[in-house]
Amino acid sequence: MKPSDKALVPFVSVDNMMRLVHHIGVEQVILQIAAQIEADFKRWESFDKTPRIPAHSPHGVIELMPTSDGESYGFKYVNGHPKNTSEGLQTVTAFGLLADVYTGYPTLLTEMTLLTALRTAATSALVGSYLAPKSARVMAMIGNGAQSEFQCLAFKAMCGIDTVRLYDTDAKATAKCAANLQNKGLNVIACPSPQDAIEGAQIITTCTADKKYATILTDNMVGPGVHINAIGGDCPGKTELHRDILLRSDIFVEYPDQTRIEGEIQALEPDHPVTEIWQVMTGQASGRRDEKQITLFDSVGFAIEDFSALRYIKNAIEGTDFFEPLDMLADPDDPRDLYGMLMRAS
Repeated sequence: MKPSDKALVPFVSVDNMMRLVHHIGVEQVILQIAAQIEADFKRWESFDKTPRIPAHSPHGVIELMPTSDGESYGFKYVNGHPKNTSEGLQTVTAFGLLADVYTGYPTLLTEMTLLTALRTAATSALVGSYLAPKSARVMAMIGNGAQSEFQCLAFKAMCGIDTVRLYDTDAKATAKCAANLQNKGLNVIACPSPQDAIEGAQIITTCTADKKYATILTDNMVGPGVHINAIGGDCPGKTELHRDILLRSDIFVEYPDQTRIEGEIQALEPDHPVTEIWQVMTGQASGRRDEKQITLFDSVGFAIEDFSALRYIKNAIEGTDFFEPLDMLADPDDPRDLYGMLMRAS
């Protein structure tokens, strides 16, 4: 039996995701995903929201990240296994699905390892456009792993930075990042220490992978007027910043119920004040108020960002060949005769 068109679900493989991104351009894709995230954050209250659902093990964590706006439903499956790098594997892999709420039928299945890196960078730079000093031209990138190039290009495209100062405990990671950013319109400086990396930087991005309490930035390293984009702390027991930095900063988060479990603010009291970034985007709360203010985006990644990325990809592949149709859904002539469909296949 040949399935009908309505039973086929578009699938975007890693290969097709790469083809699509090259077709559009990395920075342009980041800007377009950021626009979709901003639009969805501005209708924040229309979404179902829940902290991600984790399954922790001694080896890492596997998580589901679901949300719905009442018309579409989306989820992402994602893992975080820092030990994987030493075994030649990715720390993070992911895939995602979008579905129609009315029928429950899937409308998109896609890889999200690359897409997560793109949407994370898009979110960081989008928030930076609201919180970072408008005159910022230098960013310190501490942690030069899989996310680093995406972050640098996103802040270049969206916030206008022209210089990145790189540091990683692994000099090979820094060399990799510097090589990948050659001829991308950025002045790239490899630094021997975190202290050296943040010298002259108005934006500081931390993105380290170790699943442990860590102090990547100490209090004396952070001066007034900077924006900190902390994206490495994303599970219980994993942080990057000294607690005193948090106490000096105005803290902005995605979804407090999740961030208090996973983010930098897990080191603070449960009632420590934070601002939800969607409120800044809608004008309900202030972002950067003055040139001496330290703003901190305590980013852990939230399901609505993945939902936005999924919707972006679904629209982007229409009329293209950057996907393949999957026969995922049973489509019997009589919806009540699933067994008959099985028998006719013999």
